[in-house]
Amino acid sequence: MRTHVFRPAGEGRFPGIVLFSEIFQVTAPIRRTAAFLSGHGFIVAVPEIYHEFEAAGAVLAYDQAGADRGNALKTAKELANYDADARAALDYLRKHERGTGHVGAMGICIGGHLAFRAAMNACVNAAVCFYETDIHKRGLARGMNDDSLDRIGEIGGELLMIWGRQDPHVPAEGRLRVYQALAAAGANFTWLEVNGAHAFLRDEGARYDAELAHQCLGMAVSLFRRTLGGGLGATSASAGSPETKH
Repeated sequence: MRTHVFRPAGEGRFPGIVLFSEIFQVTAPIRRTAAFLSGHGFIVAVPEIYHEFEAAGAVLAYDQAGADRGNALKTAKELANYDADARAALDYLRKHERGTGHVGAMGICIGGHLAFRAAMNACVNAAVCFYETDIHKRGLARGMNDDSLDRIGEIGGELLMIWGRQDPHVPAEGRLRVYQALAAAGANFTWLEVNGAHAFLRDEGARYDAELAHQCLGMAVSLFRRTLGGGLGATSASAGSPETKH
């Protein structure tokens, strides 16, 4: 599994965040999001979520063909493989030579769902999920019958769930289903719905909302600093050149 690693340029030790991408894999907007987090004092690992199907380094275009390919692969991959990938990335960050051992997860679109599932690992102190798809309809992975809603009780860390009200992929009734499941399970979560479309965080395309992205990314950084610790030397850190790990 090729994993792109962004780490602060400053000296010191830093908490880790696994950043799960959209269906298009590690695109330029995803790389910039990783660099943003890294510049705030975190080692960020971005796995290629379709590594079983695509050549290392493959990026799907933000067009209909890319969306069709990404959506097809989403339900071709086994659920257990998604979970195994998350554990591998988390273990890497926990043992990183410049890490503190504290880890969190963040994801966008399908990545939001993967971050939600990653939070079921006991080592994850916090997860930020941006307009995560398919949780409400159990549609992730081969067979399209995932158990994410059933396993909320395994999430011990804090969740930040962020949604766009104008997102057709997760309608109001779907968001309500997820909210009710979290509340019934007694999860520790913050719930935020904004007036934004699907992909409002992506800094390319007509749906990008710079103000919402700024606000929500700030909330994510605040959560990670509070739950993971800011890391030594984090205040002077900036994103360095990414490493690429296999």
